[in-house]
Amino acid sequence: MLRKLKPDIFAATLLDIPLDELKKRGIKGLVIDLDNTLTKWNSCEINPEIYSWLKELKEMDFRICIVSNNDVGRLRGFMEDLQIPYISNAFKPGKSAFVKAMQLLNSGPAKTAVIGDQLFTDILGGKRLGCFTILVTPLSQREFIGTKIMRKIERLLLKKMLQI
Repeated sequence: MLRKLKPDIFAATLLDIPLDELKKRGIKGLVIDLDNTLTKWNSCEINPEIYSWLKELKEMDFRICIVSNNDVGRLRGFMEDLQIPYISNAFKPGKSAFVKAMQLLNSGPAKTAVIGDQLFTDILGGKRLGCFTILVTPLSQREFIGTKIMRKIERLLLKKMLQI
């Protein structure tokens, strides 16, 4: 079970993800979480550096889809501006939203990376389908109460993973 929770890469922030390495691995599609990955939890604002990073991804020919368990309608404007498809109310780590995202991106598991801040939703969901996974540090400590509880378990697992 621990294998299904261990990300392929740990990155402090989205900006620290080695994009050239993803290209070398043949990654073309990026499934990116919203809350505490692209934006602070439940926020309507996106950091200008993250906005620029998304533009850079598009310039590098990565195809992007935002997948969130929350309602992403609050960010519809910026996603439409960047022409980024999104899936809300995804029920991660269930497979269906990830499969739909890969269909939208015209990318299979071997060519898709899942990026997010949670082991039990983003990383587990990506691993269940055989995707490359990247765990980033959450942008904020403010989050859904259920997530706060899961974070305690995540911290224990991350300590164990880092010892292996």
